[in-house]
Amino acid sequence: MTEDFSQRPAPESVRLIDFEEAKAVPGIVPGTFILIVSGEKPYESMTVRLVPLVYIRQPEYWGIEVTGSLPSGFLLPVTAPYTEALPLDGITGTRGIEVIGATRRERIQLPRPE
Repeated sequence: MTEDFSQRPAPESVRLIDFEEAKAVPGIVPGTFILIVSGEKPYESMTVRLVPLVYIRQPEYWGIEVTGSLPSGFLLPVTAPYTEALPLDGITGTRGIEVIGATRRERIQLPRPE
C-alpha cells in the first residue's frame, strides 16, 4: 500500500469544469480573502466544488480545482449558472492562488501581509 497516490485511478464521477470568472475579495477579518468563482455547469443537477490541492511546501500559487460531480441516475444536459465561494485561510501560496478549470487556469496575485 505504499503506492504513490498520484498513480491511483481517477474517479469517474468527478471532473474539472470550466469557469468564466474568478476573483479574490477581502474577507471580514483584515488580511483574509474569499475566492469567488462563477460559470455555467453542463448539468443543472451537478454539484460544483472548489477543491484546494495538497502540498508538502507552500507553493508560489496554490492550486484550487473547479470540480463538478453528478448524482447517480439519468441526466439531461441542461446548463445552469453557478457561483461558489471558498475562504482562502491557510490555502494561499507565497504570491497567490491559481484557479484550475477544465480548459484554462487563472493566477490571482494576493497582497502580501504587512
